[in-house]
Amino acid sequence: MNRSLTLAASTAAIALAVAAGPAAAETLKIALNADIRSLDPGVNRDSNSDAVVLHVVEGLVAYGEDASVKPLLASSVAVSDDDLTYTFTLRDGVKFHSGNVMTSADVLWNWDRYMNEATKWRCRADFADGGAAHVVAVSAPDEQTVVFKLEKPNALFLATLARTDCGMAGILDKSSLNPDGSFNIPVGTGPFRYKEWRKGEFIDLEAFADYAALSADKRDGYTGAKRPLVDGVRFAVVPDRSTAKAALLKGDVDVVPDVPYADVEEYKQNASTAVSLASNPGIIAILLQTRDPLLKDVRIRKAISMALDTKTMIEGITLGLGKANNSLVPASSQYYSEVQAKGYTYDLEAAKTLLKEAGYNGQPIKLIANTRYSNSYDAAIVAQAMLQQAGINAELEVLEWAAQLDRYQSGNYTAMAFPYSARFDPALTMDSVMGSKDKEPRKVWDDPEAQAMLADAVRYSDPAKRQELFDKLHARFLETVPFIMLYNGLEASASQKHVQNYAASIFSMPRAWEVTIAE
Repeated sequence: MNRSLTLAASTAAIALAVAAGPAAAETLKIALNADIRSLDPGVNRDSNSDAVVLHVVEGLVAYGEDASVKPLLASSVAVSDDDLTYTFTLRDGVKFHSGNVMTSADVLWNWDRYMNEATKWRCRADFADGGAAHVVAVSAPDEQTVVFKLEKPNALFLATLARTDCGMAGILDKSSLNPDGSFNIPVGTGPFRYKEWRKGEFIDLEAFADYAALSADKRDGYTGAKRPLVDGVRFAVVPDRSTAKAALLKGDVDVVPDVPYADVEEYKQNASTAVSLASNPGIIAILLQTRDPLLKDVRIRKAISMALDTKTMIEGITLGLGKANNSLVPASSQYYSEVQAKGYTYDLEAAKTLLKEAGYNGQPIKLIANTRYSNSYDAAIVAQAMLQQAGINAELEVLEWAAQLDRYQSGNYTAMAFPYSARFDPALTMDSVMGSKDKEPRKVWDDPEAQAMLADAVRYSDPAKRQELFDKLHARFLETVPFIMLYNGLEASASQKHVQNYAASIFSMPRAWEVTIAE
């Protein structure tokens, strides 16, 4: 019997970004701390790109607010007894923004495009030969049915399809491409459709009148109720934090999705603004390049972990709103055990002793950061001071986000403070950081033994077996110190009080559906 899953700029420039061009009568204005990279789902993306794109496109399945995977464009998903065959039944009457009705043929066309190397889809490797969720065949028995067959069981196949950094494997209309096959604009099934992108200024979306709502009950992550209740959304590019704050207090923008913790109390006390807080499984970390001439010595990496009082660091950075977590398993997870609660030992004198044993003699260690993500930037500032107390010559190098991302992708760094967007299963979080540096230079934990344990955690669905593997992986993580895990994400969003039903979420990305603007 089958198992089923059922249903940086001046004030003047910012004002231009907010108000330029014809806007809808009721437009929700959301500040972005940087421009997006592209509108192609899961391609040349970052979290801002994902946030915009996922208003326009949708996938077969999506994450709910409880981090479980639920249907979206599919009405149901049946899984065979051998866990190798997934049968998706599509919802009736779902339309693309072009007016075309979505069918199984569209799903097949999109899958072929994503799996084409030329597309450069971020998540292709997960589903290709050698990937944990290798898809060996996709077929469409009829217009409402799509069947995926896997090479081997994978407990996270649906969770990987739903990943926001994969663009949720969003289903696009063929009109999204130019005649030569290159990407043009996203023509999806989402509650809003693309209108205009003025690079460096704003991205405008407009409500899709024929949106096929899955539910009118309540918002549920990226599924559930997703009605477009405003005429349009303007994502205004406001790189400077103080400018974004001034724009919100003045009423030039309605929402600032990621505000500094230092401003939370002020927004709470302000009569015209409100604050929403949400923790998430995203991670803030200090990455260490284990192939660096200095940091390849595990003694130096352990000394770095001993020099950082992460409990004090995180309490200070978040003003008491967040807590340190040295595990890749978030505290909210069912897999967060007593073993996971064990972290680094803060011991300044032991750190100095290890450095001496390793022959460290004050060589500079460049610590890269960026000002776009304030939480990781603040972590870099505090980490630099703590490392210097241990005699580590940490030098801060501040880059633009795009430049830092390029350095991360190529593995061209010694150390950097870096934020990872949320993954909603610990195995997915670990997979985002773990792998062969030869094949994927962006990976930071290159450990074949650990990778073998992770493969088992992906293969098995039994919670007890997975718990055992996650606990072993955490112990190895602390022992080998491939990088420093600091804490999980905590989003503080501020909005004008006339904005109704806006809320921060575990996804740390703004969501404009089911939001209204009061008179």
